[in-house]
Amino acid sequence: MGFNVTNSIKTSSDGVWQGENTLHYAFPLLIIQTTLVVFLSRLLAFLLKPLRQPKVVAEILAGIMLGPSAFGRNKTFTNCIFPSWSTPILECVSNIGLLFFLFLVGLELDLNTIHKSGKKAIGIAFAGISLPFLFSIGVAFVLRKIIKGIDSVGYGEFFLFIGVSLSITAFPVLARILAELRLLTTQIGEMAMAAAAFNDVAAWILLALAIALAGGGGVHHSPLISLWVFLSGIGFVVFMFLIIRPIMIWVAKKSSNGNNNIVEETCICLTLVGVMLFGFMTDFIGIHAIFGGFIFGLIIPKNGDFSEKLILRIEDFVSGLLLPLYFASSGIKTNISQIHSVKAWGLVVLVVSTACVGKVLGTFVVGIMLCSMPMREALALGFLMNTKGLVELIVLNIGKEKKVLDDETFAILVIMALFTTFITTPIVMAIHKPSSTQNPQLEKPQKKIKKQNNLRILACLRGPRDARALINLIESLRSEKNNNNYASVTKLYVMRLVEFTDRLSSISMVQRARKNGFPFIGRVLFRDDATDQVGAAFEAYSTLGKVIVRPTMAISGLSDLDEDIIHVAEKKRVELIILPFDKYWQMEGNEEVEIHAGHGWRMANERVMSQAWCSVAVVVDRGLQLVDNGMRICIVFFGGADCSKALEIGSRMVEHPAIRVTLVRFIHHGSTNFDEVERTLDDSTIAEFKMKWGKQIVYSEKEANNLVNEVLEIGKSGEFELMIIGNNKSKFPQGIMAKLFDEQQLNNSEFGPLANLLASSDKGIKSSVLVIQQQQQEAKFGNSKVASSFIDKDIV
Repeated sequence: MGFNVTNSIKTSSDGVWQGENTLHYAFPLLIIQTTLVVFLSRLLAFLLKPLRQPKVVAEILAGIMLGPSAFGRNKTFTNCIFPSWSTPILECVSNIGLLFFLFLVGLELDLNTIHKSGKKAIGIAFAGISLPFLFSIGVAFVLRKIIKGIDSVGYGEFFLFIGVSLSITAFPVLARILAELRLLTTQIGEMAMAAAAFNDVAAWILLALAIALAGGGGVHHSPLISLWVFLSGIGFVVFMFLIIRPIMIWVAKKSSNGNNNIVEETCICLTLVGVMLFGFMTDFIGIHAIFGGFIFGLIIPKNGDFSEKLILRIEDFVSGLLLPLYFASSGIKTNISQIHSVKAWGLVVLVVSTACVGKVLGTFVVGIMLCSMPMREALALGFLMNTKGLVELIVLNIGKEKKVLDDETFAILVIMALFTTFITTPIVMAIHKPSSTQNPQLEKPQKKIKKQNNLRILACLRGPRDARALINLIESLRSEKNNNNYASVTKLYVMRLVEFTDRLSSISMVQRARKNGFPFIGRVLFRDDATDQVGAAFEAYSTLGKVIVRPTMAISGLSDLDEDIIHVAEKKRVELIILPFDKYWQMEGNEEVEIHAGHGWRMANERVMSQAWCSVAVVVDRGLQLVDNGMRICIVFFGGADCSKALEIGSRMVEHPAIRVTLVRFIHHGSTNFDEVERTLDDSTIAEFKMKWGKQIVYSEKEANNLVNEVLEIGKSGEFELMIIGNNKSKFPQGIMAKLFDEQQLNNSEFGPLANLLASSDKGIKSSVLVIQQQQQEAKFGNSKVASSFIDKDIV
């Protein structure tokens, strides 16, 4: 049966029962192509994950493998899956994805951040662009001399395309590499992000100039036409900033301020239509359609939740499904077999080495001379700035489309982009040592602490809800006394935990974190922004005095967040880490609904509890609040190191005038897991506590034989806003352990059986719970090998 390549291509077939091959029709073939591309790119991403390679490397490789360099060498495969008649359809769909992806990239970039990035970042970006551009003069000359047929293209446009391809830094890819290496919010990471953002904008300007000069596909034309194209492009940018930007500011406010879902949907829909409309406008004036989408994304205001809503609505569909098709269409054009001679491979070495030397050398020199960076950091920054990616492929595809680049030159430059990105992670890991990943402020010697009993706490949170519970908990620990026996100052390190993923919204979040800081904003507080809400809460709380608040932020994958927490705890020498539980409860109507943060957060908590050198507390929040009448707290004591630590923390709360503390001790008789030494220590701890605070607390003793029911009764009664309990995973009487296992399945692996019971959602517990774990072995200060990724605004 022949292909239906007549005057038109049919969209869909009549089905296999009609004797038709569905792969000979556009739509079913597109489905198969998309499925194959996504599957292969995801498979390669999984295989390359141990090498810590960004996803773009897998996507480029998948595209090359599907092209004539690998699978495409089989003519049957090519004719069946990627026939020539399907190429325009594949490219149309992939370019729609590319248009919207560049719109998302524009949404990522904040011009205010670039403006405020400082002379150092701009200097690094300028050196990273100018030196490779200078080197590209010689590279372009050599390529034109050796590769046949290129000399028919004007030297100016050929040089510009080579220069842009050698000098580009892929901003989104760089962000993901920095996150993978735990450098995203360190000094070198912030410098790289700021310089890459500036580099990105400069690269688009240069590419627009190259397209204007290339004009109609490498054919020599009047310079006047190129001038008109370039001036029209400038006019389009001015029009977008002066006319469209104020309109989009109004649209963003309308969408954010109103509670009307119809208005919000209309605003988002019109914005997405605008992406295609402005893409058409730039294509109409002779510049590629992606410029329209990029500039439109750039002018949308970043100081609200409108840009976030846009990203969340379309990024998964665009990045996960449509964008891989662009890599596939690029791979189909890449034929590495064109590089078949020793001379051709010598050109590959020349191009790769020139790209690396130009970018790394320029960044290295400026990093040392202008920024006074250590040599290792400057060298690592140079390799980071040499990251290529999607933007590189866009430049090369436009050059090939304009017939400025031939097949061999195109393949050489694709190999260069792939190689430079692939080597970035291993080289930076080898050069950049963990000790140098920290902000220089961290290396300042700690001031001497006059009062040795100062309480130093690292409080971790995920968002505004956790902030409320933490503030009330810290307030309960704030001592009102000021004497030699007890410290009156609590030093609080607040760490915002943010999960970094491959989503573009993660990069936008990093940009806002760099711009706003955390939690002290000192700028306009934007509504509906979680970071700003948290910042405002702790900024207000710090004005109370008695509590010194120091902000940090950890931005990592969930599998790495525990390392950031432990590292900061060691660096600050904190006595207690406070973590939010992975569940919380909120009222919806008359029903209490359980909200899960996710299994990854629970595992992060469990790793911190098992590896931290200091004590760890987990807050199970059920609306913890310090009300006008004060807070009622019950300390449940049944013995062991964890309960002793819980009693120590509770002793600080006794001093607070608005808090009433009740201590309930459960006495064990008969055969237990507790030896006589531990029993004696428990008796001594209780006696000391009663002697010091006996007149200010309520104390009672109960039999441990009925421990489960008694503790459940306390939690269900609603008499106490907070229960404090030791984790005690194993030290229980055998009979009680059996009773606990009968009561429930231990769903929360980080907790002991009794804490598990109180954290359950099906037992009717009304009190919030603070689960305390005392570490048995303390690590020495400064022995961490973790390269933490966090922002620290003020270290004392």
